[in-house]
Amino acid sequence: MDRDKFQKAHNIIGKSKEIRDLVDIVMQVAKSDISVLIHGESGTGKEIFAKAIHAGSSRANQKLVSVNCGAIPEGILESELFGHEKGSFTGASDSRKGYFEIADGGTLFLDEIGEMPLTTQVKLLRVLETSEFMRLGSEKVTRVNVRIIAASNKNLQEEVGKHKFRNDLYFRLKAVTLSIPPLRERREDINLLIDHFMNEYQNKNRIEDLVITDQARELLTGYYWPGNVRELKNVIETAAALSKDGILDLSAFSPLLSTYNESREIKNLPVPLNKAPEDLDREMIYRALIEIKKDLMELKNIAGVNVGNETHQAGINSIDEVIPMSIIEKNAILNALNYTKWNKKKAAKLLDISERTLYRKIKEYDLR
Repeated sequence: MDRDKFQKAHNIIGKSKEIRDLVDIVMQVAKSDISVLIHGESGTGKEIFAKAIHAGSSRANQKLVSVNCGAIPEGILESELFGHEKGSFTGASDSRKGYFEIADGGTLFLDEIGEMPLTTQVKLLRVLETSEFMRLGSEKVTRVNVRIIAASNKNLQEEVGKHKFRNDLYFRLKAVTLSIPPLRERREDINLLIDHFMNEYQNKNRIEDLVITDQARELLTGYYWPGNVRELKNVIETAAALSKDGILDLSAFSPLLSTYNESREIKNLPVPLNKAPEDLDREMIYRALIEIKKDLMELKNIAGVNVGNETHQAGINSIDEVIPMSIIEKNAILNALNYTKWNKKKAAKLLDISERTLYRKIKEYDLR
């Protein structure tokens, strides 16, 4: 199978050199059982590449089991991974297989592995080296044949230096490392992703008249995208859901980008000097336009605004601008997650909700 067919078959969207090079590596390593470590910012699509590796391997007919290590409380993570026997702890009313047993013969994808506690890392390393473990409360050794793919938005080498990640486990996992670039570093892929998410939305909601203007495309391709591909998908879906005529123009996206705009710390960083002058000028113009739009919207909420022959009092928007509470809540959650680089504990604190509520909302709004 050539690269283009492989990308299409496994839903990898992109024509940039970075994506083409990654796909070449994926096609090569998929055939073996070597461990793969995938690194990239939140929202770059690490799970897509994990699925592609599994689908291109000899284990494709077996299970791919995905485990979000950051979403499982520390106290039960070991039980989730390795299983337990009846009565091994309070609440263990039955024996249960862990993810390693469930994935036997297939692939185990350990997402957010940088969040795994050190005590669990020790046991994970032993399983990777011996392919053996014991369920909690059991004296029987269980042997499995599992391929490991791990992913993290943290730099695990830096975590090793901070003594937050085991050095031996890091080197055991990084037999092959895939580094997925953020969306802002592969802008030539943005238009392809826009078309893909629009088509996906149309097919899912059975609509046919959704179009995007050239000016809107220019705005989206120039935006910083701190939340990467995940953020782009949610922006497209939100704009489409709020559209009344199916035409996605500048006005459909500007409020959403203002909501998701990068933090002041990011915005004020020095501009990279390895870009062409025309690219730097274009990016600075786009950022300035986004900031102007944001300032105008804030002023509109403070002072009365005349629209046609109607006068809007301070703080009151027209009926056309009323946004459903579910959209506001979804945007607030995504904004907090992007601001904290998907650190759910910090995001929950910013939102003044519990972590359990945040995980439930992430699942409810399909924020992946």
